[in-house]
Amino acid sequence: MHEEATLATLPETDRAERPTGGRAHVVLPAFNEEASLPALLRRLAEVAGTERLTVWVVDDGSADATVAVAESGFGGLDVRVVRHLVNLGLGRAVLSGLRAALEEAGPDDSVVVMDADDTHDPALIRGLRAEIAAGADVAICSRFVPGGDDRTAPAARRVLSRGAAKLFRHTLDVDGVRDFTSGYRAYRASLLERATAHWGERLIEEQGFACMVELLLKLRHCRPVITEVPLTLQYDRKQGPSKLKLRRTVVQYLKLLARDRLSPAPFRKL
Repeated sequence: MHEEATLATLPETDRAERPTGGRAHVVLPAFNEEASLPALLRRLAEVAGTERLTVWVVDDGSADATVAVAESGFGGLDVRVVRHLVNLGLGRAVLSGLRAALEEAGPDDSVVVMDADDTHDPALIRGLRAEIAAGADVAICSRFVPGGDDRTAPAARRVLSRGAAKLFRHTLDVDGVRDFTSGYRAYRASLLERATAHWGERLIEEQGFACMVELLLKLRHCRPVITEVPLTLQYDRKQGPSKLKLRRTVVQYLKLLARDRLSPAPFRKL
């Protein structure tokens, strides 16, 4: 982690100006996840025993029983369903989830985005919220900090994520990030509100997995404090085939990088 982004380097006055103790809105983009959702929602219900959670399942045109599973109830967990009648891609699903969460989020709330395939441990939400409460604007569950681990992922996926991490770290000016492609993050709700006020529907334009990098690139113009916590990816819990298309994702990353180089920064301070 870059030294500039660690909370220990923040002045006490800055940390005091960034409190949050509100609710965590957990966004789960889901496409045909009926097999994975029950275990994930049960784990989230356990976390909700000590954390204030609202879960937003964004059904992205699933052809299976994803919606029925989400609406079936898990230990009193507060689950809301946002529906796309057709599959619009990960980017649109994340954007729909963020917009739905922000409609109800208060200024002290945070928004957590995580995968719906049960490869992300919901227990890490506590650590993410602690980072936000301590002063971070974005907290990333990272495979590439000490304590992180991605060994359960397929070899091709590991090569892609590690290669992308090296590429983006050397070409992009985003302090505090080693894992650019992680889909498990927490955002301060007020940060997302500021970004949405500027970009609106253009906050996320990428349809595929590159949307997570795109969101970071746009949020960086808000000058956020970004930290990372270790993530042990639990890919062995995944049910069904991966939805990541290797060649398509590589092309999306390269196009996103080129577009970022050509796009001007916002004309006003965000």
